[in-house]
Amino acid sequence: MAREVQAASPRITNRRAMHEYFITAKLECGLALVGSEVKSLRQGHAQLQEAFARVERGELILHGCHIDPYDKAGKYGHEPLRERKLLAHRREIERLEEATKERGTTLIPLAIYFKDGRAKLELGVAKGKQQHDKRDAIRKREMDRDVRRAMTRRQ
Repeated sequence: MAREVQAASPRITNRRAMHEYFITAKLECGLALVGSEVKSLRQGHAQLQEAFARVERGELILHGCHIDPYDKAGKYGHEPLRERKLLAHRREIERLEEATKERGTTLIPLAIYFKDGRAKLELGVAKGKQQHDKRDAIRKREMDRDVRRAMTRRQ
């Protein structure tokens, strides 16, 4: 009997993170989730815009990540904005804690995706951009787009 191939789960990204922050380092870590959260993530029902991570009591905790309730879970579902534990090695957590001690540096989730059937979160060590930095980034992106457009017309 042939197995049905499951469609790829969507990658949930934090598109504003690249606009609002300079990302200096990235780390892939696991997520400790309940079953209804996994089902909801597989449907692509999550938001990372207001989310951030913090090291608390030697553990990495994700705050502000909204995972919509799974509609078929009924009363056994999950709380959408609960704090979730991130799974990483102790040395990595200590390194992230050192990085966030610097003023203006924070941990921002960049994406949630599935890898080998397990939910993963890409976490970025981020430093906030000033308004002029954002304008420079927009200007550079538009210049690159114009160059690519000109190159395609030439060919």
